[in-house]
Amino acid sequence: MKLLSYFRGEAFQRGVHPPSQKLTAQTRIRRLPYPARVTVPLSQHIGKVPHAIVKVGQEVVRGEPIARSDDWLSVPHHAPVTGVVEFVGLRPSARGPWIESIVIRAHPGATQDDLWGQPRDLSEATSGDILQMIWDTGMVGLGGAAFPTHAKLTVPKQAKVHTLVVNGCECEPYLTCDHRVMVEQADDLITGIRYGMRATGAVRAIVGIEDNKPDALLAVRAAIERAGTVPEGEIHAELVPTKYPQGSEKMLIMALFGVEIPAGGLPVALGMVVNNVGTLAALGKLLPAGRGLTERVVTITGPGVAKPGDYIVPLGTPLRFVLDYAGAPDVDAKQIILGGPMMGQAAASLDVPITKGMSGVLVMRGDEMAAQADRKTYPCIKCAECVESCPMGLNPSTLGMLAAKREYDLMGSAYHLGECFECGCCSYVCPSNIPLVQQFRVAKQILREKAIAK
Repeated sequence: MKLLSYFRGEAFQRGVHPPSQKLTAQTRIRRLPYPARVTVPLSQHIGKVPHAIVKVGQEVVRGEPIARSDDWLSVPHHAPVTGVVEFVGLRPSARGPWIESIVIRAHPGATQDDLWGQPRDLSEATSGDILQMIWDTGMVGLGGAAFPTHAKLTVPKQAKVHTLVVNGCECEPYLTCDHRVMVEQADDLITGIRYGMRATGAVRAIVGIEDNKPDALLAVRAAIERAGTVPEGEIHAELVPTKYPQGSEKMLIMALFGVEIPAGGLPVALGMVVNNVGTLAALGKLLPAGRGLTERVVTITGPGVAKPGDYIVPLGTPLRFVLDYAGAPDVDAKQIILGGPMMGQAAASLDVPITKGMSGVLVMRGDEMAAQADRKTYPCIKCAECVESCPMGLNPSTLGMLAAKREYDLMGSAYHLGECFECGCCSYVCPSNIPLVQQFRVAKQILREKAIAK
């Protein structure tokens, strides 16, 4: 397959420009202390839930496997702290329902060094070896989708990949964890990119970075220069225009190559695989060390936080503990958004844990949330603002009216609901304050349940 040239032009048609609010963009990453207890939900990713392999009372060390996957679309979990298993059973989750979880009480005197795994030489590792090692780390997409990384990097037998597209856009307002990773962990990122290229067979990698992050571009290009000529192929870093939702893989490919992924298709149809910078940087550290994923960088920010920043947080850390440390001790769950303001979701409670796919915790002031809650919803006025903003070229207004009438099958069959990736542009611009994205999420869930029932 011929390699497509790339260029810097207008990112994509439509979209929006919300205020960036990148309060923590110039603040170095800090490490959060270890909590007294961590709760590791077994369901933290798309796919089959792994099963616990530890029992109550069992001693575990940081990095030790505690849940094993027995399905390709699943990943294992590892102990985020050294301690003793205190509970295995149902605990509250970030989305609300109680799910199977493992609670570990940390040993107060433990150094919390990584005590599991051995360094290894990957110089002769094959594509299959790399994919298996990625699977063993328990890595999922750290950008928020939480899709198992080994599965995403596995190229179908009938396909051929020539380009690894690395998503460094981070277009969501407030979030800066990817930005800081590119600035501070650029060498790990390049190492991870090389592993991704070997896993997919790509001969080229391109890091797309929004042009409001010039320091990230300089850091990544410097790391590429330090790496020199690599056997996997060429690695480039390029700026793309700042626009929301530039971080969507379809939008990023359009910005870099000027081509559109076919409706219902994936980037592999064009010979590409897309991965997030945070995911690849983590792999760049974990694979040579032979370790599993036990922590991640999370942006803790918003007007309700006294010490906003990007923190390295042990997975399973209670949200309440994180907020206390960041200077938001008296907030209510109603003030918390998990993720960014455009695609994030409200927190079910302050007792839910930090998970692999949680890139940010946004804390708003109580008066701001109250004002938002008091906004009335009005009938659609047919202004077409949502149509003008939808990056996928859908008609959110019509989809919303069909949702109100519960015409879910028609939404999917005639109005391409499946192409919506819930970016929130339509809700953002709607002058009638119609919760369009929430309606679409409900419709998708109902259609999924119907499909399962059939």
